[in-house]
Amino acid sequence: TGSPYWNLAIGAGRAWSEKGDRGQSRASLPFALVERNANCVHNGVLTFLFKKNKVSNVRYQITSETCQYFQFDMWGQVSASYTPGGIVNAAAIRNAYATEVADRLPSKPISTLATDNPGAGIDLSAFGRGITPSALSAYGFVYDGVNYVGDCPTRQGAYPFCSQLLLPSYSTAKSAFGGLALMHLAQKYGPDVSEELLEDHIPEASASSWDDVTIDHALDMTTGNYSSAGYQADEAGPTMSSFFLAETYTDKLTAALSYPHKAAPGSIWTYHTSDTFLAVRAMDDVLEEREGAGSDIFAMLRDEVLEPAGVGPDSLTTLRTDNAPTGAPFGGHGMFWTQDDIAKVAKLLVADDGVAGGTQVLHPGLLDASLQRDASDRGITTGGPPPFHYNNGFWARDFSSADNAAFTSPFSVPFMSGFGGITVALMPNGSSYYVFSDNNEFAWRDVVTESNKLDSMTGG
Repeated sequence: TGSPYWNLAIGAGRAWSEKGDRGQSRASLPFALVERNANCVHNGVLTFLFKKNKVSNVRYQITSETCQYFQFDMWGQVSASYTPGGIVNAAAIRNAYATEVADRLPSKPISTLATDNPGAGIDLSAFGRGITPSALSAYGFVYDGVNYVGDCPTRQGAYPFCSQLLLPSYSTAKSAFGGLALMHLAQKYGPDVSEELLEDHIPEASASSWDDVTIDHALDMTTGNYSSAGYQADEAGPTMSSFFLAETYTDKLTAALSYPHKAAPGSIWTYHTSDTFLAVRAMDDVLEEREGAGSDIFAMLRDEVLEPAGVGPDSLTTLRTDNAPTGAPFGGHGMFWTQDDIAKVAKLLVADDGVAGGTQVLHPGLLDASLQRDASDRGITTGGPPPFHYNNGFWARDFSSADNAAFTSPFSVPFMSGFGGITVALMPNGSSYYVFSDNNEFAWRDVVTESNKLDSMTGG
Protein backbone atom coordinates (compact mmCIF):
# COMPACT_ATOMS: atom_id res chain seq x y z
CA THR A 1 0.00 0.00 0.00
CA GLY A 2 2.90 2.37 0.61
CA SER A 3 1.61 2.86 4.15
CA PRO A 4 4.34 2.86 6.81
CA TYR A 5 2.19 0.53 8.93
CA TRP A 6 -0.15 -1.71 6.91
CA ASN A 7 -0.36 -3.77 3.78
CA LEU A 8 -3.65 -5.16 2.51
CA ALA A 9 -5.03 -8.53 1.48
CA ILE A 10 -8.38 -8.89 -0.30
CA GLY A 11 -10.53 -11.99 -0.62
CA ALA A 12 -13.40 -13.02 -2.88
CA GLY A 13 -16.80 -11.82 -1.68
CA ARG A 14 -20.43 -11.72 -2.79
CA ALA A 15 -22.72 -9.36 -4.68
CA TRP A 16 -26.52 -9.38 -4.48
CA SER A 17 -29.59 -7.17 -4.40
CA GLU A 18 -32.35 -6.70 -1.85
CA LYS A 19 -35.76 -5.05 -1.88
CA GLY A 20 -35.43 -1.33 -1.38
CA ASP A 21 -32.00 -1.13 -3.03
CA ARG A 22 -33.51 0.84 -5.93
CA GLY A 23 -31.69 -1.10 -8.60
CA GLN A 24 -28.34 -0.99 -6.83
CA SER A 25 -26.19 -4.00 -6.05
CA ARG A 26 -24.69 -4.81 -2.66
CA ALA A 27 -21.18 -6.13 -2.21
CA SER A 28 -19.44 -7.66 0.77
CA LEU A 29 -15.95 -9.05 0.87
CA PRO A 30 -13.27 -10.16 3.32
CA PHE A 31 -10.11 -8.16 3.76
CA ALA A 32 -7.14 -8.25 6.09
CA LEU A 33 -4.68 -5.69 7.36
CA VAL A 34 -1.17 -7.16 7.41
CA GLU A 35 1.36 -5.36 9.57
CA ARG A 36 4.18 -4.05 7.38
CA ASN A 37 7.42 -6.05 7.75
CA ALA A 38 5.64 -8.42 10.16
CA ASN A 39 3.27 -11.38 10.07
CA CYS A 40 0.35 -10.08 12.18
CA VAL A 41 -3.02 -10.39 10.40
CA HIS A 42 -6.21 -8.51 11.35
CA ASN A 43 -9.27 -9.86 9.51
CA GLY A 44 -12.32 -7.80 8.62
CA VAL A 45 -15.27 -7.37 6.29
CA LEU A 46 -16.23 -4.38 4.15
CA THR A 47 -19.53 -3.67 2.36
CA PHE A 48 -21.00 -1.07 -0.01
CA LEU A 49 -23.68 -0.43 -2.64
CA PHE A 50 -22.97 0.34 -6.29
CA LYS A 51 -24.78 1.09 -9.54
CA LYS A 52 -23.38 1.91 -12.96
CA ASN A 53 -20.94 4.73 -12.23
CA LYS A 54 -21.77 5.49 -8.59
CA VAL A 55 -20.87 3.87 -5.29
CA SER A 56 -21.92 4.41 -1.70
CA ASN A 57 -19.64 4.96 1.23
CA VAL A 58 -17.82 1.83 2.35
CA ARG A 59 -18.42 0.42 5.82
CA TYR A 60 -15.80 -1.80 7.39
CA GLN A 61 -15.41 -3.84 10.58
CA ILE A 62 -12.43 -5.66 12.11
CA THR A 63 -13.14 -7.82 15.17
CA SER A 64 -10.49 -10.54 15.09
CA GLU A 65 -6.80 -11.09 14.49
CA THR A 66 -4.02 -13.61 14.96
CA CYS A 67 -1.52 -11.36 16.70
CA GLN A 68 -0.42 -11.82 20.28
CA TYR A 69 0.94 -8.34 20.87
CA PHE A 70 -1.55 -6.07 19.07
CA GLN A 71 -5.31 -6.70 19.30
CA PHE A 72 -8.14 -4.28 18.60
CA ASP A 73 -11.65 -3.76 17.22
CA MET A 74 -12.01 -1.18 14.49
CA TRP A 75 -15.03 -0.08 12.50
CA GLY A 76 -16.10 2.90 10.48
CA GLN A 77 -17.21 4.38 7.19
CA VAL A 78 -15.08 5.91 4.45
CA SER A 79 -15.84 7.53 1.12
CA ALA A 80 -15.12 5.66 -2.09
CA SER A 81 -14.74 6.32 -5.80
CA TYR A 82 -15.78 3.97 -8.57
CA THR A 83 -14.56 3.93 -12.17
CA PRO A 84 -16.62 1.48 -14.25
CA GLY A 85 -14.92 -0.45 -17.01
CA GLY A 86 -14.22 -3.86 -18.42
CA ILE A 87 -12.22 -6.43 -16.45
CA VAL A 88 -9.29 -7.90 -18.36
CA ASN A 89 -9.54 -11.70 -18.52
CA ALA A 90 -12.80 -11.65 -16.55
CA ALA A 91 -13.81 -15.15 -17.64
CA ALA A 92 -10.39 -16.56 -16.75
CA ILE A 93 -10.58 -14.95 -13.31
CA ARG A 94 -14.02 -16.44 -12.66
CA ASN A 95 -12.90 -19.85 -13.89
CA ALA A 96 -9.75 -19.77 -11.76
CA TYR A 97 -11.76 -19.00 -8.65
CA ALA A 98 -14.32 -21.69 -9.46
CA THR A 99 -11.46 -24.17 -9.91
CA GLU A 100 -9.90 -23.09 -6.62
CA VAL A 101 -13.15 -23.68 -4.74
CA ALA A 102 -13.81 -26.99 -6.51
CA ASP A 103 -10.30 -28.23 -5.67
CA ARG A 104 -10.60 -27.61 -1.94
CA LEU A 105 -10.51 -30.68 0.27
CA PRO A 106 -13.93 -31.99 1.23
CA SER A 107 -14.88 -30.03 4.33
CA LYS A 108 -17.20 -30.94 7.19
CA PRO A 109 -17.93 -29.46 10.62
CA ILE A 110 -15.68 -30.90 13.32
CA SER A 111 -18.76 -32.42 14.98
CA THR A 112 -19.12 -34.89 12.12
CA LEU A 113 -15.76 -36.49 12.91
CA ALA A 114 -17.51 -38.40 15.69
CA THR A 115 -20.50 -39.41 13.56
CA ASP A 116 -18.25 -40.43 10.65
CA ASN A 117 -16.31 -42.72 13.05
CA PRO A 118 -19.01 -43.92 15.44
CA GLY A 119 -17.03 -46.76 16.98
CA ALA A 120 -13.96 -44.74 17.87
CA GLY A 121 -15.39 -42.88 20.86
CA ILE A 122 -14.06 -39.50 19.73
CA ASP A 123 -14.13 -36.78 22.40
CA LEU A 124 -14.84 -33.65 20.39
CA SER A 125 -14.07 -31.41 23.35
CA ALA A 126 -10.36 -32.23 22.87
CA PHE A 127 -10.25 -30.10 19.72
CA GLY A 128 -9.50 -26.54 20.73
CA ARG A 129 -9.09 -27.56 24.38
CA GLY A 130 -6.55 -25.51 26.29
CA ILE A 131 -6.97 -22.45 24.06
CA THR A 132 -8.64 -19.36 25.51
CA PRO A 133 -11.82 -19.04 23.40
CA SER A 134 -11.33 -15.33 22.77
CA ALA A 135 -7.82 -16.04 21.43
CA LEU A 136 -8.87 -18.77 18.99
CA SER A 137 -8.86 -17.91 15.28
CA ALA A 138 -9.43 -21.31 13.61
CA TYR A 139 -8.75 -25.01 13.97
CA GLY A 140 -9.31 -28.22 12.07
CA PHE A 141 -8.49 -31.90 11.85
CA VAL A 142 -7.57 -33.63 8.60
CA TYR A 143 -8.34 -37.33 8.39
CA ASP A 144 -8.97 -39.72 5.50
CA GLY A 145 -8.97 -36.86 2.99
CA VAL A 146 -11.55 -34.73 4.82
CA ASN A 147 -10.89 -31.36 6.46
CA TYR A 148 -13.01 -31.34 9.63
CA VAL A 149 -13.16 -27.66 10.51
CA GLY A 150 -14.11 -25.66 13.56
CA ASP A 151 -15.72 -22.24 13.48
CA CYS A 152 -13.91 -18.96 12.91
CA PRO A 153 -15.02 -16.99 15.99
CA THR A 154 -14.58 -13.25 16.37
CA ARG A 155 -15.47 -10.87 19.21
CA GLN A 156 -18.70 -10.05 17.35
CA GLY A 157 -19.88 -13.45 16.16
CA ALA A 158 -18.74 -15.95 13.56
CA TYR A 159 -16.60 -14.67 10.68
CA PRO A 160 -18.82 -14.82 7.57
CA PHE A 161 -16.00 -15.83 5.20
CA CYS A 162 -14.47 -18.59 7.34
CA SER A 163 -12.96 -20.49 4.41
CA GLN A 164 -11.06 -17.33 3.45
CA LEU A 165 -9.96 -16.25 6.92
CA LEU A 166 -6.33 -15.24 6.41
CA LEU A 167 -3.99 -16.80 8.96
CA PRO A 168 -0.32 -15.92 9.51
CA SER A 169 2.38 -18.54 9.24
CA TYR A 170 4.90 -17.10 11.68
CA SER A 171 7.42 -19.91 12.30
CA THR A 172 5.36 -22.62 10.62
CA ALA A 173 7.15 -21.18 7.56
CA LYS A 174 10.41 -22.63 8.92
CA SER A 175 8.91 -26.04 8.15
CA ALA A 176 6.63 -25.25 5.21
CA PHE A 177 9.13 -22.99 3.43
CA GLY A 178 12.62 -23.79 4.67
CA GLY A 179 12.06 -27.51 5.22
CA LEU A 180 9.99 -28.14 2.09
CA ALA A 181 12.34 -26.11 -0.11
CA LEU A 182 15.29 -28.24 1.01
CA MET A 183 13.35 -31.47 0.43
CA HIS A 184 12.45 -30.36 -3.08
CA LEU A 185 15.99 -29.22 -3.91
CA ALA A 186 17.22 -32.60 -2.68
CA GLN A 187 14.66 -34.38 -4.84
CA LYS A 188 15.87 -32.43 -7.90
CA TYR A 189 19.61 -32.34 -7.28
CA GLY A 190 20.36 -34.93 -4.60
CA PRO A 191 20.44 -34.77 -0.78
CA ASP A 192 24.01 -33.47 -0.72
CA VAL A 193 22.67 -29.95 -1.27
CA SER A 194 21.93 -29.88 2.46
CA GLU A 195 25.69 -30.08 3.13
CA GLU A 196 26.62 -27.06 1.01
CA LEU A 197 28.32 -24.30 3.00
CA LEU A 198 26.65 -20.97 3.69
CA GLU A 199 29.90 -19.13 2.96
CA ASP A 200 29.93 -20.57 -0.57
CA HIS A 201 26.53 -19.02 -1.30
CA ILE A 202 26.35 -15.90 0.88
CA PRO A 203 29.43 -13.71 0.34
CA GLU A 204 28.83 -11.82 3.60
CA ALA A 205 29.11 -15.11 5.53
CA SER A 206 32.82 -15.41 4.77
CA ALA A 207 33.91 -14.52 8.32
CA SER A 208 35.65 -17.33 10.21
CA SER A 209 32.71 -17.68 12.60
CA TRP A 210 30.68 -19.16 9.72
CA ASP A 211 33.33 -21.63 8.56
CA ASP A 212 31.90 -25.13 8.06
CA VAL A 213 28.27 -24.04 8.69
CA THR A 214 26.01 -25.84 6.23
CA ILE A 215 22.44 -25.33 5.04
CA ASP A 216 21.49 -28.30 7.21
CA HIS A 217 23.07 -26.68 10.29
CA ALA A 218 21.12 -23.47 9.67
CA LEU A 219 17.79 -25.29 9.24
CA ASP A 220 18.53 -27.30 12.40
CA MET A 221 19.45 -24.12 14.35
CA THR A 222 22.90 -25.57 15.14
CA THR A 223 25.23 -23.01 13.55
CA GLY A 224 27.31 -22.69 16.73
CA ASN A 225 26.86 -18.90 16.60
CA TYR A 226 24.75 -17.48 19.42
CA SER A 227 24.73 -15.12 22.39
CA SER A 228 22.96 -17.35 24.92
CA ALA A 229 22.40 -21.10 24.91
CA GLY A 230 19.32 -20.68 27.14
CA TYR A 231 16.10 -22.12 25.73
CA GLN A 232 14.96 -19.60 23.07
CA ALA A 233 16.78 -16.83 24.94
CA ASP A 234 18.33 -15.39 21.79
CA GLU A 235 14.98 -15.28 20.01
CA ALA A 236 13.81 -12.75 22.60
CA GLY A 237 17.13 -10.87 22.66
CA PRO A 238 18.30 -7.59 21.13
CA THR A 239 20.02 -9.10 18.08
CA MET A 240 16.87 -10.88 17.00
CA SER A 241 14.85 -7.74 17.66
CA SER A 242 17.15 -5.90 15.24
CA PHE A 243 16.68 -8.70 12.71
CA PHE A 244 12.89 -8.55 12.89
CA LEU A 245 12.76 -4.74 12.71
CA ALA A 246 15.17 -4.52 9.78
CA GLU A 247 13.31 -4.04 6.52
CA THR A 248 16.15 -3.77 4.02
CA TYR A 249 18.00 -6.86 2.87
CA THR A 250 21.36 -5.46 3.93
CA ASP A 251 20.23 -4.66 7.46
CA LYS A 252 18.46 -7.99 7.90
CA LEU A 253 21.46 -9.97 6.67
CA THR A 254 23.85 -7.98 8.87
CA ALA A 255 21.76 -8.77 11.95
CA ALA A 256 21.49 -12.45 11.00
CA LEU A 257 25.28 -12.79 10.75
CA SER A 258 26.14 -10.85 13.90
CA TYR A 259 25.96 -13.63 16.51
CA PRO A 260 29.36 -14.54 18.01
CA HIS A 261 30.91 -17.95 17.41
CA LYS A 262 30.79 -20.18 20.51
CA ALA A 263 30.56 -23.84 19.50
CA ALA A 264 31.27 -26.25 16.67
CA PRO A 265 28.50 -26.38 14.05
CA GLY A 266 26.03 -29.17 14.76
CA SER A 267 26.70 -29.36 18.49
CA ILE A 268 24.42 -26.82 20.21
CA TRP A 269 20.78 -25.94 19.42
CA THR A 270 19.88 -22.26 19.70
CA TYR A 271 16.63 -21.09 18.19
CA HIS A 272 17.10 -18.25 15.67
CA THR A 273 14.58 -17.19 13.04
CA SER A 274 17.57 -15.55 11.37
CA ASP A 275 19.17 -18.97 10.80
CA THR A 276 16.26 -19.99 8.56
CA PHE A 277 16.64 -16.73 6.67
CA LEU A 278 20.29 -17.63 6.02
CA ALA A 279 19.42 -21.18 4.96
CA VAL A 280 16.86 -19.87 2.49
CA ARG A 281 19.35 -17.33 1.12
CA ALA A 282 21.89 -20.11 0.54
CA MET A 283 19.29 -22.35 -1.10
CA ASP A 284 18.32 -19.46 -3.36
CA ASP A 285 21.92 -19.26 -4.58
CA VAL A 286 22.09 -23.04 -5.00
CA LEU A 287 19.04 -22.77 -7.24
CA GLU A 288 20.54 -19.90 -9.24
CA GLU A 289 23.73 -21.89 -9.82
CA ARG A 290 21.74 -24.77 -11.28
CA GLU A 291 18.89 -22.98 -13.04
CA GLY A 292 20.28 -19.56 -13.88
CA ALA A 293 20.12 -15.98 -12.68
CA GLY A 294 16.69 -14.76 -11.77
CA SER A 295 15.65 -18.05 -10.18
CA ASP A 296 13.87 -17.59 -6.87
CA ILE A 297 13.62 -20.20 -4.13
CA PHE A 298 10.08 -19.29 -3.12
CA ALA A 299 8.93 -19.25 -6.75
CA MET A 300 10.35 -22.77 -7.05
CA LEU A 301 8.45 -23.87 -3.94
CA ARG A 302 5.28 -22.20 -5.20
CA ASP A 303 5.40 -23.58 -8.75
CA GLU A 304 6.81 -27.04 -8.13
CA VAL A 305 5.45 -28.04 -4.70
CA LEU A 306 2.60 -25.88 -3.40
CA GLU A 307 0.61 -25.46 -6.61
CA PRO A 308 0.84 -29.16 -7.56
CA ALA A 309 -0.39 -29.96 -4.03
CA GLY A 310 -3.46 -27.80 -4.72
CA VAL A 311 -2.55 -24.99 -2.33
CA GLY A 312 -4.58 -21.86 -3.09
CA PRO A 313 -3.42 -18.34 -3.98
CA ASP A 314 -3.45 -17.00 -0.41
CA SER A 315 -0.44 -19.19 0.35
CA LEU A 316 1.39 -18.62 -2.92
CA THR A 317 3.02 -15.44 -1.70
CA THR A 318 5.39 -14.49 1.09
CA LEU A 319 6.71 -11.40 2.83
CA ARG A 320 10.04 -10.14 1.52
CA THR A 321 12.70 -7.64 2.47
CA ASP A 322 12.38 -4.00 1.40
CA ASN A 323 8.56 -4.37 1.47
CA ALA A 324 8.83 -5.26 -2.22
CA PRO A 325 7.97 -8.25 -4.41
CA THR A 326 11.58 -8.26 -5.62
CA GLY A 327 13.04 -8.53 -2.10
CA ALA A 328 14.48 -11.62 -0.46
CA PRO A 329 11.86 -13.89 1.16
CA PHE A 330 11.92 -13.95 4.95
CA GLY A 331 12.05 -17.75 5.09
CA GLY A 332 11.49 -18.15 8.82
CA HIS A 333 8.09 -16.42 8.80
CA GLY A 334 5.95 -14.37 6.44
CA MET A 335 3.68 -16.88 4.69
CA PHE A 336 -0.11 -16.99 4.99
CA TRP A 337 -2.65 -19.80 5.30
CA THR A 338 -6.32 -20.55 4.95
CA GLN A 339 -7.87 -23.64 6.53
CA ASP A 340 -7.72 -25.49 3.22
CA ASP A 341 -4.15 -24.44 2.45
CA ILE A 342 -2.61 -25.60 5.72
CA ALA A 343 -4.66 -28.81 5.54
CA LYS A 344 -3.20 -29.55 2.10
CA VAL A 345 0.38 -28.89 3.22
CA ALA A 346 -0.11 -31.24 6.17
CA LYS A 347 -1.68 -33.85 3.91
CA LEU A 348 1.23 -33.60 1.46
CA LEU A 349 3.65 -34.38 4.27
CA VAL A 350 2.05 -37.19 6.26
CA ALA A 351 -0.74 -38.69 4.15
CA ASP A 352 0.71 -38.32 0.66
CA ASP A 353 4.37 -38.96 1.56
CA GLY A 354 5.59 -35.99 -0.46
CA VAL A 355 3.71 -36.88 -3.66
CA ALA A 356 1.79 -34.08 -5.42
CA GLY A 357 0.00 -34.43 -8.74
CA GLY A 358 1.35 -37.96 -9.08
CA THR A 359 4.98 -36.80 -8.77
CA GLN A 360 7.38 -37.22 -5.86
CA VAL A 361 8.17 -33.59 -5.03
CA LEU A 362 9.81 -34.09 -1.61
CA HIS A 363 12.93 -36.21 -1.16
CA PRO A 364 11.78 -39.38 0.68
CA GLY A 365 14.91 -39.66 2.83
CA LEU A 366 14.83 -36.06 4.04
CA LEU A 367 11.05 -36.28 4.51
CA ASP A 368 11.45 -39.37 6.71
CA ALA A 369 14.13 -37.64 8.76
CA SER A 370 12.05 -34.49 9.17
CA LEU A 371 9.03 -36.51 10.31
CA GLN A 372 11.00 -38.70 12.74
CA ARG A 373 10.66 -41.81 10.60
CA ASP A 374 14.43 -42.34 10.41
CA ALA A 375 15.81 -43.54 13.74
CA SER A 376 19.34 -42.70 12.62
CA ASP A 377 18.50 -39.03 11.96
CA ARG A 378 16.23 -37.47 14.56
CA GLY A 379 17.87 -34.06 14.47
CA ILE A 380 18.98 -32.45 17.71
CA THR A 381 17.36 -32.47 21.15
CA THR A 382 16.21 -29.04 22.30
CA GLY A 383 15.75 -27.65 25.76
CA GLY A 384 12.41 -27.81 27.50
CA PRO A 385 10.59 -29.10 29.38
CA PRO A 386 9.54 -31.28 27.72
CA PRO A 387 12.52 -31.97 25.47
CA PHE A 388 11.75 -31.85 21.77
CA HIS A 389 13.57 -32.98 18.65
CA TYR A 390 14.27 -30.42 15.94
CA ASN A 391 15.16 -31.49 12.40
CA ASN A 392 15.08 -29.54 9.12
CA GLY A 393 12.77 -26.90 10.57
CA PHE A 394 10.32 -29.40 12.11
CA TRP A 395 9.73 -29.95 15.82
CA ALA A 396 8.79 -33.33 17.29
CA ARG A 397 7.56 -34.60 20.66
CA ASP A 398 7.86 -38.18 21.90
CA PHE A 399 4.85 -39.99 23.38
CA SER A 400 4.67 -43.19 25.42
CA SER A 401 2.49 -44.98 27.96
CA ALA A 402 3.64 -42.39 30.49
CA ASP A 403 1.47 -39.91 28.58
CA ASN A 404 -1.47 -42.26 28.07
CA ALA A 405 -1.92 -45.94 28.82
CA ALA A 406 -3.36 -46.36 25.33
CA PHE A 407 0.06 -45.54 23.85
CA THR A 408 1.36 -49.09 24.17
CA SER A 409 4.30 -48.44 21.82
CA PRO A 410 6.40 -45.25 21.92
CA PHE A 411 6.01 -42.91 18.97
CA SER A 412 6.84 -39.37 17.94
CA VAL A 413 4.62 -36.58 16.60
CA PRO A 414 6.38 -34.00 14.41
CA PHE A 415 4.81 -30.56 14.32
CA MET A 416 5.12 -27.04 12.99
CA SER A 417 4.96 -24.25 15.53
CA GLY A 418 4.28 -20.54 15.18
CA PHE A 419 4.56 -17.51 17.44
CA GLY A 420 1.68 -16.76 19.78
CA GLY A 421 -0.16 -20.08 19.66
CA ILE A 422 0.01 -21.80 16.26
CA THR A 423 0.46 -25.57 15.95
CA VAL A 424 0.23 -28.01 13.05
CA ALA A 425 0.64 -31.52 14.47
CA LEU A 426 1.42 -34.32 12.00
CA MET A 427 0.21 -37.65 13.36
CA PRO A 428 1.78 -41.05 12.59
CA ASN A 429 -1.52 -42.34 11.12
CA GLY A 430 -1.57 -39.63 8.44
CA SER A 431 -4.05 -37.36 10.20
CA SER A 432 -3.15 -33.82 11.23
CA TYR A 433 -4.42 -31.11 13.57
CA TYR A 434 -4.00 -27.38 13.12
CA VAL A 435 -4.90 -24.60 15.52
CA PHE A 436 -4.29 -20.86 15.18
CA SER A 437 -4.52 -18.68 18.28
CA ASP A 438 -2.73 -15.74 19.89
CA ASN A 439 -2.59 -16.10 23.67
CA ASN A 440 0.70 -18.03 23.72
CA GLU A 441 -1.11 -21.33 24.33
CA PHE A 442 0.18 -24.47 22.59
CA ALA A 443 -2.30 -27.13 23.67
CA TRP A 444 -2.65 -30.13 21.35
CA ARG A 445 -1.61 -33.27 23.24
CA ASP A 446 -5.22 -34.31 23.90
CA VAL A 447 -5.84 -34.43 20.15
CA VAL A 448 -3.05 -37.02 19.86
CA THR A 449 -5.18 -39.29 22.03
CA GLU A 450 -8.19 -38.82 19.75
CA SER A 451 -6.09 -39.41 16.65
CA ASN A 452 -4.74 -42.60 18.21
CA LYS A 453 -8.30 -43.90 18.53
CA LEU A 454 -8.73 -43.54 14.79
CA ASP A 455 -5.34 -45.17 14.23
CA SER A 456 -6.43 -48.28 16.11
CA MET A 457 -9.70 -48.30 14.14
CA THR A 458 -7.92 -48.33 10.77
CA GLY A 459 -5.02 -50.57 11.76
CA GLY A 460 -2.49 -47.88 10.84
